Amino acid sequence: MFDTLSQRFGSFFDRLRGRGRITEENIQEVMQEVRTALLEADVHVEVADRFVAEVAQSALGAEVMKTLHPEQLMIKIVHDHLIRLMGPVDSRIPFVSDPPTIILMAGLQGSGKTTTCGKLANYCKSRGKKPLLVASDLKRPAAIDQLEVLGAQLEVPVHAERDHQNAVKVCRNGVERARRQLLDVVILDTAGRLAIDEEMMQEVARVAQNVSPHQIYLVIDAMTGQDAVNTARAFNERLELDGVILTKFDSDTRGGAVLSVKQVTGKPVKFIGVGEKLDRLEEFHADRIAGRILGMGDVVSLVEKAQQQQTAEEAAALQTKMAKGQLALDDFIVQMEKMTQGSSLKEMLKMLPGMGQMMAGQDLNIGDDDIRHMKAIVQSMTPAERRDPNIIDGSRRRRIARGCGAAPEDVSGLVKQFLQARDVTKLMAGMSMWDRMKFGSRFAQQAMAGGQMPRFKGSTFKQTPRNSKDRRKDRKRRSR
Repeated sequence: MFDTLSQRFGSFFDRLRGRGRITEENIQEVMQEVRTALLEADVHVEVADRFVAEVAQSALGAEVMKTLHPEQLMIKIVHDHLIRLMGPVDSRIPFVSDPPTIILMAGLQGSGKTTTCGKLANYCKSRGKKPLLVASDLKRPAAIDQLEVLGAQLEVPVHAERDHQNAVKVCRNGVERARRQLLDVVILDTAGRLAIDEEMMQEVARVAQNVSPHQIYLVIDAMTGQDAVNTARAFNERLELDGVILTKFDSDTRGGAVLSVKQVTGKPVKFIGVGEKLDRLEEFHADRIAGRILGMGDVVSLVEKAQQQQTAEEAAALQTKMAKGQLALDDFIVQMEKMTQGSSLKEMLKMLPGMGQMMAGQDLNIGDDDIRHMKAIVQSMTPAERRDPNIIDGSRRRRIARGCGAAPEDVSGLVKQFLQARDVTKLMAGMSMWDRMKFGSRFAQQAMAGGQMPRFKGSTFKQTPRNSKDRRKDRKRRSR
């Protein structure tokens, strides 16, 4: 999401940088192009017009034309207004002091509502809460079965009653069960339809009136664009929403719903679904999303993801190995599995500042098949070869390739990439956090410009060289 919009914003700021002198006409011209880009991203027309007018007014008021680096001030102004457009947002769930906290989940069929109920239960469980899922979607076939499967995967109890069609009674009984069993959170999975209709709205409204939930969240599909905003407006008029959860945020949608829903409905986006797995629900942070849109990266989310994948003891042990240059191929594979769990390498790299635009058109997705292929190569090595890949010569390389069904070039590519990564991590181990960020971003840029970033085609580890014309363009861009 936001790839196209990020590229458009980047080209606008590059154009300002290249002109040397900024005038009021320049600013107005760029703002018109920004408006076009927002509309192409399916942002609501009123929201786009208001955003462009406010940014232009702030730019002129800040005397951008008199600054030494006007494009930098413009980026800050746009960044601040993007945050204001989507926020402020308190992504935390306000758990009540006298449990259970009751959360009603509403939405249309196909929006991923039931799966999001499971993700939210997992989110609550990871924060020390004891959730209960209530299957009150009595209209859709197999909705109860789906919720029970999710509950079994998460080891979370599910309250279901298959003998009647009274959703209000099911929800009330679910809340009473949670009180008896001292459960902290009740998540109500209500019925949806393919489109908004009066019967559905009346049923959800009755549940809300009789159960008095502490929070009401609307689950909407980010891929539906302006229809998502219209859906949010209709539900908010009947239910008085507390927030919105956007699903399929990892898709190739244009992102208009994210930028429009807060301004149109007055209700913030609280969470975003970034994958199909039950742990792929993230808190929404307007400042981080604004940074991603403008190519500034999201290092905070990247660090949080890394912290979730390993304990403090594991991180300390890994840090010691990195500092001594003793990282082995076994460690490399384990870390690759952890860091790409539910994500792609491309997603992770785009969280580094400046990497979003540089990776436009780059094929850097590493999937489960690629990880298994790399793991098979490593497992075909002897313990000595895993500890020190420098001893792998031609005969050893051919033996390893035969042992795992790979090509000798695959073995060479993996070893080369590992040795490069080990040298870099040893160098970075003694740096401060800020120096690591700067070095990591610079190293990634240099590696990308020289064609050294890994490429995976099918299950084959390859590197795709860049031609001389591409390298000249890279040098010219860096010189600017």
